[in-house]
Amino acid sequence: MADEKQDRTMNPRRHSRLFAAAAMAALFAGRALSAQAPQHPKYPGLPSETPAVFKPLTDAFDYARRDVMIPMRDGVKLHTVVIVPKGAKDAPMLLTRTPYDATALTSHAQSSHLGPILNGYDNATDVIVEDGYIRVIQDIRGKYRSEGDYVMNRPLHGPLNPTPVDHATDTFDTIDWLVKNVPESNGRVGILGISYDGFLPLMALVNPHPALKVSVPMNPMVDGWMGDDWFHNGAFRQQNIPYIYEQVATRGNEAKWWTSHFDDYDMFMQAGSAGELGRRRGLEQIGFWQKLLEHPAYDAFWREQAVDRILAAQPLNVPVMLVHSLWDQEDIYGDIAVYNAIKPKDTTNEKVRLVIGPWHHGQEIADGSSLGALRFKSDTALYFRQEILRPFLAQYLKEGAPRADLPPVIAFETGTNTWRRLPAWPAGCESGCPVKATPLYLATGLKATFTRPAAGEAPFDEYVSDPSKPVPFRSRPIQPVGYSADQSWSQWLVDDQREASGRPDVLAFVSDVLAAPVKISGQPAVNLVASTSGTDSDWVVKVIDVYPDEVAGQADMGGYQLMVSADIFRGRYRESLERPAPIAADKPLVYRFALPSANHVVLRGDRMVGHGQCSWYPLYDGQPQTFVSNIFFPGRVD
Repeated sequence: MADEKQDRTMNPRRHSRLFAAAAMAALFAGRALSAQAPQHPKYPGLPSETPAVFKPLTDAFDYARRDVMIPMRDGVKLHTVVIVPKGAKDAPMLLTRTPYDATALTSHAQSSHLGPILNGYDNATDVIVEDGYIRVIQDIRGKYRSEGDYVMNRPLHGPLNPTPVDHATDTFDTIDWLVKNVPESNGRVGILGISYDGFLPLMALVNPHPALKVSVPMNPMVDGWMGDDWFHNGAFRQQNIPYIYEQVATRGNEAKWWTSHFDDYDMFMQAGSAGELGRRRGLEQIGFWQKLLEHPAYDAFWREQAVDRILAAQPLNVPVMLVHSLWDQEDIYGDIAVYNAIKPKDTTNEKVRLVIGPWHHGQEIADGSSLGALRFKSDTALYFRQEILRPFLAQYLKEGAPRADLPPVIAFETGTNTWRRLPAWPAGCESGCPVKATPLYLATGLKATFTRPAAGEAPFDEYVSDPSKPVPFRSRPIQPVGYSADQSWSQWLVDDQREASGRPDVLAFVSDVLAAPVKISGQPAVNLVASTSGTDSDWVVKVIDVYPDEVAGQADMGGYQLMVSADIFRGRYRESLERPAPIAADKPLVYRFALPSANHVVLRGDRMVGHGQCSWYPLYDGQPQTFVSNIFFPGRVD
């Protein structure tokens, strides 16, 4: 071996020649072998038992299914499933546009019956089937079997979208094709959907097709920075990173996020920051992730695609029913923001309806008799579908249907567990009593009181917030976002808050036992005066209803702490949502922001609690509590 090494070092050209000779020998040997290869005998073919084209016999089905590719104005074709009830004639169509696979949403069961195939997300099955609607579900461009490019919440044509197509034009072109090519229809179309599928009925209101007669956005994505999926008041909702990964990485969601820890808290803490976890998991290949990293503040990127702002500048031509969930753990901001934007345009008080229910995200099409430990004494979701949604759709989509007997606002009042018919939102009572802004003070000594603190009282309570030990947003181990049977993500907003109340880094201000009920209607306004020894901080405020120490007939609810409304605010945006700035250390400053809407009565005998804390982890990304230029990568020096 030593001689060989020496020879190679001294004679490199010789080595190259030997290599070339060996290659030539192999080449000649290959030709010789090829020329002498034996011929295999040919055997008779065994015909395939699979037909070239198989046609299922579906004559006995109570529906006809049509998979079609509908052309858009730019030539891109969108995959669309049209489900026509057997014997349908002059039937209205209910359209849902989705990034979640039109085939799957119309194939919840392998059945000859319409009900089972639609029984699941995103279908209000009882209304659709019982009222004989033609069901249409379409893959949006770039997802599943549709052609084109996928862009998360594709903006309207304009500065953020130089192409001539967007969700408004795609909806227009789809409806135009449907009314011309579905002979069983009456030419009237309604659009509805939940979450992302709820964002799309809002986009359909921009230059709507004349055949679009009604829009029902449920729990829609509206403003991804202010309070829906991606941020809340500047704090990044990092537990949605797996959704971004699976939704955008591939057309058909084939790339799957993987687990590395049983507890999500540990997974995010080990990575150190949301940006670093994204880097480790390859998210920097994904265009939408890059946009998030580039736009952590409320700049033009977010403002110009905020749907409430868009619709505020549009005429109101189509009747709309906005459906809001009081404990929507994903999109708790948007539908109320849209209501506030478009209701002033409803000069006849006929075109805008708001429904508020005691639900989690999307629960209005499921069982609504309970949410976590809460019991409502009736199936509130069934009431919504049968008594509110059904007559509303029929009024606008069915020839000769009676006018729906619906007030402008139908809101379920928790605490009393009663549906209220209101003239506007918010309202103190069914006759339209004005809502009175009543301060609840977080006073010294950890007291919550409706009485202004005396001037001589101690000015503050304090605690130590350690960024290396952030406050969990729910009891650990913390599950990932998900809706499988063994996951409780949908219930976290009604989790008992007693564990958080006992932490030394959470201030819990407690009221006396109430001698009279207190109703909370609308969005609680936070005017927080706080100081920090750092130069940045998050501020979490919760309004909590504490049940009596013992509850007759429901022993497990004794002392239960129900979070009625809560949210987070990132301190660097105190002076400007667009331009972050350090917080002045050790200086009392005012932070003003609104909490999500509530419609709740704190009953006599209960107490009220206000929580103050500096983290809500790992739902929201970690806060170093020192101002850094890029909070996605707090250790990076730019």
